Amino acid sequence: MTGSFGAAALRLSGAASRRLGWRPDDFWNATPAELNAALAMPAGPAAHGLNRAELNRLMEPDDGRQC
Repeated sequence: MTGSFGAAALRLSGAASRRLGWRPDDFWNATPAELNAALAMPAGPAAHGLNRAELNRLMEPDDGRQC
């Protein structure tokens, strides 16, 4: 592994701040797995966004009523 922990933490906290809007406490309270998942590029259908039908389905209440 190259570089220091401090340099890596600074780089990752900057990325979390710019890309995710995280404040320092958000960064330091996240697990490495949470940070990795949040910074990972989406893959598959989610990478292309939602279409209107998918958005409507997600907005349906749990009791089956339409919004």
